[in-house]
Amino acid sequence: MGFRPHGRARVNANSPQAFGRCDRCGFIYTHKDLRFQFDYRGPQLQNLRFLVCETCLDKPQPQLKPVILSADPMPIVNARPEDYYYANTQGLATAEPSTTYQQTGIPVPQGELIITEDGIYFTAQPIGQPVGLDPNAVMPLIDKKHYNVVLPVVSIYSNGTTVVTVTTLGTHGLVDNDQVTVEDLKNNKASGFFSIKYVSATVFSYEVAIPINSDNLLTSNTRVATAKIGLPPGYAQIPQVGAA
Repeated sequence: MGFRPHGRARVNANSPQAFGRCDRCGFIYTHKDLRFQFDYRGPQLQNLRFLVCETCLDKPQPQLKPVILSADPMPIVNARPEDYYYANTQGLATAEPSTTYQQTGIPVPQGELIITEDGIYFTAQPIGQPVGLDPNAVMPLIDKKHYNVVLPVVSIYSNGTTVVTVTTLGTHGLVDNDQVTVEDLKNNKASGFFSIKYVSATVFSYEVAIPINSDNLLTSNTRVATAKIGLPPGYAQIPQVGAA
């Protein structure tokens, strides 16, 4: 009988035994020395049907077991759970019922004082819709570009939809999605911060949240100026929210 290598198998001429290759490392071992690989499948161990040597044999991984939650505790008689709704909504009181801010639809408490449950004044500052748009909230200069520059407006017209068209006396110098602040119109639903759409060198438009009756909205106190107030992530225009 010619000589041939036997890998890592144990050889006994007086007691021949079958050889086998490890399914992982590929070395030859005595077949009976190979072991089946087990691992968790669900809450129990399962035979993966791999025959491997002692070196390649892995311990079952407990992180593969599902998380078994214990049963809920038994309910008690006459329980007194926390009234979370009352605790979260009745902590503050105002002197007058709330109203809704027309541009966002968010409820706004009215009155001058907010009072805690025990009658202590929480704040003495007036609350509600702010009067006008604060130009100090607009950056006046970014790099070499000026903002809060008043535009010479000759007409602001609503066509009965959500589109408002603005005509200026001279070239406005704006492009699509530039921002403007508009104040003191005949219908204040068209006032606020807006992203514009270029129409011509002297005309641009912007879109409000809800339709406005056809009218010339310009007044003697109207102020339209360039603005730069930023945008939420993923937006190209200032979003407008309709009243609830």
